[in-house]
Amino acid sequence: MKAFNTKLRTLAASLAIAGTSAYASGFQHGFVVDPEGKPLEIGIWYPSQIAALPIQMGPTTMSVAVNGPIQGTALPLVMMSHGSGGSFLGHFDTAIALADAGFVVAAVTHTGDNYADQSRSVDIMDRPRQISRVTDHMLTSWNGRTSIDPTRIGMFGFSAGGFTTLASIGGVPEFSKIAPMCRQYPGDFACQLLAKSSHPVAPSVAANVADARFKAAVVAAPALGFTFAPDGLKNINVPVQLWRAENDMLVPHPRYAEAVRLALPHAPDYHVVPGAGHFDFLAPCSKALAALAPAICASAPDFDREAFHMSFNAAVVAFFRKTLTTH
Repeated sequence: MKAFNTKLRTLAASLAIAGTSAYASGFQHGFVVDPEGKPLEIGIWYPSQIAALPIQMGPTTMSVAVNGPIQGTALPLVMMSHGSGGSFLGHFDTAIALADAGFVVAAVTHTGDNYADQSRSVDIMDRPRQISRVTDHMLTSWNGRTSIDPTRIGMFGFSAGGFTTLASIGGVPEFSKIAPMCRQYPGDFACQLLAKSSHPVAPSVAANVADARFKAAVVAAPALGFTFAPDGLKNINVPVQLWRAENDMLVPHPRYAEAVRLALPHAPDYHVVPGAGHFDFLAPCSKALAALAPAICASAPDFDREAFHMSFNAAVVAFFRKTLTTH
C-alpha cells in the first residue's frame, strides 16, 4: 500500500501541474425556492480571478473568493448530489478543482436527507427532482447564468447521490428487489436505514425521472446499485465515470458499483480504489470535522485520503473536460 500511495502522489502531482489554470474558485452560498418543500440550500463554485482566501463554514475550511466575479463565458456546469446525511460541502475540494479548471459547480443539501435532518432519508426518489430544481435555478435565476453553456451540463454523485445521479440520467430502479436483498444482507447500510424507518421507500418500480440536460456523469460508490440490475440502466446513453472503493463496507462489492457497471449499456470509465473505504470519496476532513464526525473521517492506517483526492479530482476534471465538449 505504501508503494501505491507513492505512485498516487507522483501521478496526482503530474496531473495537477498539467491541469493548472489561471482561475481561482469563486464561491456563493444561498437557497433556492422549492415549490414542493423547504428552500434548498446550495453552494456554487465557479472560475474567478479574485484571490482566494480561507473561509470557515461550520467545521469546514476552504479557500475561495466569496462572491468574486465570474470569469469566462459558455462555461460547463456540474451538479453535485451528496450521500445520505451529508451536505453541499461534502465534496468541496472536488468542486474547487472543477472551478479552477473552468467549470461552474452547484451542490445542494438535500431536503430531509442531510446532516441536520434525516426525516426523509428513505424518500430517495425526491432527490432527482431537487437536483432538477436547482439546475433550473442555475440556468434561469442565478446571477451568473449568462456565463453557463446550457448544452454542457454534467452531474456528480456519491453514495445516495450516486443513485440520484443514475436516476437523473435515465436509470429506473426496481425497488421490489430491496426486501429480498435486505433479508439476505441485513447489515448493508441501506437495509439498516430502511429497518429504522416507518415509511416505505417507494413504489416497487419507480417512475422515469430522467433529466435530458445531463450529458455526462461521475458516480462514486452508488447506493442501491442492485435495484438497477439487470436492465434498469438500459436507457442511459451518456458517458459515465464509475468509482468503487475496494474496502467499502457500506455498499459492499459486488452488489452496488459492480451491479451498476454490469447493467450500464456502455462500458463506463471504471476505477477501483485500492485500500479505500466508503467515506474516502468525501473531502479530507479538518480536525474540527474529524472530532465531530470521526466515522466519516477515519481512513485505513495505510490509506492516504489527501493523496487519493489529488488524483481523484484530477480524473474527475479530465473526464468532464473530455465529455462536456463544446458543440
